[in-house]
Amino acid sequence: MQVTRGDAEQAPTASVLTIGNFDGIHRGHQALLRLLTDKAHTLGLPAVVLTFEPHPREYFSPGKAPARLASLREKLLLLAAAGVDITRIIRFNARFAAVTAEHFIETVLVRNLKVRHLIIGDDFRFGAGRKGDFAMLQAAGERFGFVVEAMPTHACDTERVSSSAVRAALAEGNLDRAAMLLGRAYSIAGRVIHGDKIGRKLGYPTANIQLKGRHPPLSGVYAVAIEGLGDALRPAVASVGVRPTVNSAGRPTLEVHLFDFDQDCYGAHLRVHFLHKLRDEQKFDSFDALTAQIARDADAARAWLSHNSLDTSR
Repeated sequence: MQVTRGDAEQAPTASVLTIGNFDGIHRGHQALLRLLTDKAHTLGLPAVVLTFEPHPREYFSPGKAPARLASLREKLLLLAAAGVDITRIIRFNARFAAVTAEHFIETVLVRNLKVRHLIIGDDFRFGAGRKGDFAMLQAAGERFGFVVEAMPTHACDTERVSSSAVRAALAEGNLDRAAMLLGRAYSIAGRVIHGDKIGRKLGYPTANIQLKGRHPPLSGVYAVAIEGLGDALRPAVASVGVRPTVNSAGRPTLEVHLFDFDQDCYGAHLRVHFLHKLRDEQKFDSFDALTAQIARDADAARAWLSHNSLDTSR
């Protein structure tokens, strides 16, 4: 998949296009991307996704924006796996936030992306003040010669699929519901970095996954499957949170204790698949109490994983 940045570069050919943030690439996104790639194949044109970085809500309300389900890197990997040919990333800043809906259509969609067929969610809004909508796009399509198709709301078991619904399920610790909405187990990927080695001192060495300032949408202790250390998934127990017993910095961390594994994996890029929640994060009065709980967590994770598949597809 080709990745381009900016809103000024002109595409060499016409395109079948969709627009959105695509956080998490849940089942609703997947259905829309199937429409996109099918139409692109029919018309013999590239399937193009236009997305924004940062998320507009992160720009307008940085302290109140919801936790991301996926990093930009993870989103691009999922879009490529869905068959997207080109993803164009527009930097969402003050200049772009001020672009009118009319200018966005005429300059970005028509002149630069040469849109031939546009597929959008039925609640899509755009442009300064969110004044652009489906009706405006339809009128513009008649004027400039492109077709606009609305993707209806996608539901699973009568529940509307959305990134907000996935976040709510993860916050509640309902991993089965999150997996149903995503079509796969929720996961976080990152590089293994050096930590403070406290787990090793307690007898439970951990791989510390780099989050790069990201605030995960879940916290607690989980039975997990680890991808990235050989061909097979590896069983492990993971802790996500601010480690209140260890420090007071309040910075989220993701630590993984791999079972029956003692190799150096610093620098490896791992994906942590969250399969079962064991408990919420809590603060302990001493390291002895913490160590005893870690032992119970490891035993509980081993027991659950021994009776359940490491399969991450749902």
